[in-house]
Amino acid sequence: MSWLVPAAGSLPRLFAPDPAAARRFIEFFTANIRNPNTRRAYARAAVEFAGWCEQQGLRELRDIEPVHVAGYIEGLHGRLASPSVKVHLAGIRMLFDWLVVGHVLAVNPASPVRGPKHKVKKGKTPVLTAEEARSLLDSIEPSSPIGLRDRALIALMVYTFARVGAALKMRIEDVYVQGRRTWVRLHEKGGKRHEMPCHHNLEAYLQAYVEGAGLAGDDKAYLFRTARGRTGRLSTEPMSQPDAYRMITRRARAAGIRTRIGNHSFRATGITEYLKNGGKLEIAQTMAAHESARTTGLYDRRDDLVSLDEVERIVI
Repeated sequence: MSWLVPAAGSLPRLFAPDPAAARRFIEFFTANIRNPNTRRAYARAAVEFAGWCEQQGLRELRDIEPVHVAGYIEGLHGRLASPSVKVHLAGIRMLFDWLVVGHVLAVNPASPVRGPKHKVKKGKTPVLTAEEARSLLDSIEPSSPIGLRDRALIALMVYTFARVGAALKMRIEDVYVQGRRTWVRLHEKGGKRHEMPCHHNLEAYLQAYVEGAGLAGDDKAYLFRTARGRTGRLSTEPMSQPDAYRMITRRARAAGIRTRIGNHSFRATGITEYLKNGGKLEIAQTMAAHESARTTGLYDRRDDLVSLDEVERIVI
């Protein structure tokens, strides 16, 4: 966004008049927050809150009180889900904390404001059965670099529980041999480097892709690359998450899979199948590079199968 560069005229009016506030605002989004998705979400929250304050006649940062922040958050309930409201409040609270630390404000007006309660015991990410995942992989014709790429990318997310963002950041050197086994190196959220041994199917798919697409030899090049138009050849540019989503949607449709899956579905599919076949939750947590086993548990959909079996007992 243009207002993230040091140009006071492009900042929200709530922060622009005071040079110290303007500087801290810019620093918050450029120096303090490194994750681009978090930066984008918090920036949206800050801009929308500043616009709301202007509508309420609040033009000075020092005029904002907890009741104003609470009123804004309450107004979000009518148009946003609870998780989104909590993100807005977190962004505003952290921004004001940054202003307090920078001696722009004496107190944080968002600090005492409580967000909506929201408890999640099971995630909403669509999950494939093992049979559907196998059918999808088998349906991809490995006779072209594009087919080899798509099969390898989907398999990577299934067998290593990798986030799509981490998969698409991979370089060719991130597939390597150690102890006579192929391993992959993933650069996950928060700058964490996560290494996993490959399942034998994934090992075969990655080897076929690297060799078949002629990628060997340039270790620093991206592993999963975009196609050059309709030529069937790969470029040197990495795939984006929207690229991966379009590919997955197209491949699933061709395989006759009706479940509306996305990039994250394969992570949930792999974790569910691992646990269903006797895997331990704490090991799945390590494999998925989760900070908490509770987060890993959100991907566990074994209860879906139990519920389906029980429903089928209704013999009418």
